[in-house]
Amino acid sequence: MHRTLELTVPPAVTDALSAQLGELDSVIGLSLQRGASLKPVGDLLTVHVLNRGTDDVLRCARAAIADPQALSVVTSEVASFIAPANHEAVDDDRDEAIWEEMESGLRHQGRITVNYLLLMGLGGIVAAIGLVSEPVPQAVAFVASAIIAPGFDPMTKVPLGLVLRHWQLVRRGIESFLAGYAVLVAAAALTMWALVAAGETSADALAANGEVQHLAHPKLMELLLAAAGALSGLVILAAFRRSFQAGPLIAMAFIPAAALVGAGLVVGRFDLALEGLERFGADWGFIVALGVPFLWLKQRFVHRRQPLV
Repeated sequence: MHRTLELTVPPAVTDALSAQLGELDSVIGLSLQRGASLKPVGDLLTVHVLNRGTDDVLRCARAAIADPQALSVVTSEVASFIAPANHEAVDDDRDEAIWEEMESGLRHQGRITVNYLLLMGLGGIVAAIGLVSEPVPQAVAFVASAIIAPGFDPMTKVPLGLVLRHWQLVRRGIESFLAGYAVLVAAAALTMWALVAAGETSADALAANGEVQHLAHPKLMELLLAAAGALSGLVILAAFRRSFQAGPLIAMAFIPAAALVGAGLVVGRFDLALEGLERFGADWGFIVALGVPFLWLKQRFVHRRQPLV
């Protein structure tokens, strides 16, 4: 989608910045309201810009203002640009998320809140049930748990933070990761304990389940599937296509693998818990190992700038 950027800038730089932005081919519309912003105080520049020019606009704004704290930016998506004079430029636009939008989305999805922890716990419950289910309900449970538990975003903060050298983002990603998966593992363990206590399943049934064996002893094709899922999730994030995020989550196995850690511990099968941890680590490793070079290439050849904050 194309974008509208609302820039609040000091009046002293308005004229020079407006002239620069007006020269950008990717800027489809530009309007100015002097003194319109009350908080923060300043002039308001509204920029209708193609995706491929968003970084250029932000680069110009950052260069024009000596004090970074004097710049305020609000981004929003635009359904369409109907500009006959610029039809070819609009038609050739590309799909890219800017760094600030990626960080904002990850911050929203992976923040340690009651809702985040509740969803991680519910995902653990559903995945634990799937570990001892028949193939069809098991597939439903694994798919559902991958979508319910927001476990991908905290992991993705780490490669993004490493590439941008944004250490606070890395730290928050690790904190969200540890808190969320601790709840998920605990919920899976409690669910398995309840199922065993109720006579619904047993440690032997858990160990004998075919998909548990696949989680514990993944073959090359399963690891390739997880690697493709990890990279596709990063591409979707970078392309601002979050509505398609479910696909990569289903392709990977880190939610069932984490649930296996809790289930194995509670039934005394520490070998299964260890193997679940190894599979979880493999999927996590794919996100970091593939995410860092991919996002570095995005920075080197597409964005070519540090985030404003």
